Amino acid sequence: MPFWKKAYQKKQGVYYPQAIVQGKPVETETIAKDLSKISTVSNSDVQAVLGDIAGVMHTRMAQGKSVHIKGLGYFRYTLDTVGVEDLEDFDFEKQVKAVRVEFIPERTRLANGTYTRALVDSDQLEWIELSPDTQDSDPAQDEDDEDVTENPLG
Repeated sequence: MPFWKKAYQKKQGVYYPQAIVQGKPVETETIAKDLSKISTVSNSDVQAVLGDIAGVMHTRMAQGKSVHIKGLGYFRYTLDTVGVEDLEDFDFEKQVKAVRVEFIPERTRLANGTYTRALVDSDQLEWIELSPDTQDSDPAQDEDDEDVTENPLG
């Protein structure tokens, strides 16, 4: 069950629901064990493949490709940039502030014409409300920015 809390955004002066992560992340070893239990592949084989996937994805995305993991979704590089008014001031290196990875969940069209997305099929999620002072324990979150909740995927 995923968790949420009521959060206040100072910039716009509004309250909004914010997803919260509790506890430690599920590590590769646990994912590998879970996958080996539901397949004919050994735990060590799954860990070996998962251990190499980031490097392979980086290589392909560095070639200007997106990466599609069937049943999961698409990954691609995106840029956080600042613009310039005059084309003569254009400088890629100075204007790129960060390179991020965007993840777009796989989607499937249902018979009624609507779509369902991998990992976020809301009909199967039961959200639990936590206290507004609950801290997010996701190590991927940037703790320096208290005003804005940012998606680490871009």
